Amino acid sequence: MYKLTEKENLLRMFDGEIPEYLPSYDFFGWGAGLPFQTGEKSADGYPIDEFGIEYTTTDVSMGGMMPVPGRIFLEDITKWRDVVKVPDTSSWDWEKLAKDALKDKDIEHNPIVLHNGGYFMTLMNMMGFAEGLCAMEEEPEEVYELFDYLSGYYLEREKALLKYFHGDIYELADDTAAHNCPFISPETYRKLVLPFHKREADMARDAGLKIAMHDCGKSECFIDDWLDIGVQLWEPAQTTNDILGVKKKYGRKLIITGGWDNQGPISYPETPDEELREALIKYIDDMAPDGGFCYMAVVVGNYTDEPFIRKMKLVHDVYEEYGRDWYKNHGY
Repeated sequence: MYKLTEKENLLRMFDGEIPEYLPSYDFFGWGAGLPFQTGEKSADGYPIDEFGIEYTTTDVSMGGMMPVPGRIFLEDITKWRDVVKVPDTSSWDWEKLAKDALKDKDIEHNPIVLHNGGYFMTLMNMMGFAEGLCAMEEEPEEVYELFDYLSGYYLEREKALLKYFHGDIYELADDTAAHNCPFISPETYRKLVLPFHKREADMARDAGLKIAMHDCGKSECFIDDWLDIGVQLWEPAQTTNDILGVKKKYGRKLIITGGWDNQGPISYPETPDEELREALIKYIDDMAPDGGFCYMAVVVGNYTDEPFIRKMKLVHDVYEEYGRDWYKNHGY
């Protein structure tokens, strides 16, 4: 049996060491925090978040929530003070929130990854991408003031998360990139978003937590900025980025979590099982050498359909049968 728990094994990588066994990153199982839905619904029956933005989902989005098309929460960035109101967290029963969030988690053996809010994506959710991106270009001072206001709220939440949720890793999250290119330039990111990511990272690091970043799309241009604020793990690290180049450049300084083509034909339900199996083995062989990697492969589809369930079992089986003991079997 292994000497290290899942938590110890993963945290070992943050110290720049080779793990005892290849970690399989359990995004949902290890994640903890507050759901952005309040449990309340709009007059039209849509779930709303703490600001009042309406959301919807579909089966094929695997539970992912997006703003209801055509419903714009904030039309004019210069009027945000009249529209955006953050909740008062002082009356929240944080002990109960933590107890409910952690009741099914093995916090002794598994890491707890804390999730909080975002800035870029919150603005896009409020205004839509067209108006949100225009606001960042045309009214950067107003955007900065809005983010500063949101930051006060997120930092209050973070204090409570750090106190009550027994976290090991604090994961920032802002999808600042599309599939083929970033939505904003590194300069805009440094000016309007990075200062607020840094505030959260500083607080978490001071509390002894490791720092991770969730950023989909072609976001590799932001890596150096993330490293500057203490980020050591990046997920999902989609293959629209030069993943092998990133691994070569940063080595164990950056734990690539993902790096699997979760959007291409290899992840389609109709892909033959043997083809998927071979691709998964190559994925491990490419990414595992010299550490700095967590297995996180998924296929696309409706998560309630039998083909999706069967394919995800195959993904899990390849990890258990081939990936988990990769380091031991390759002389590390």
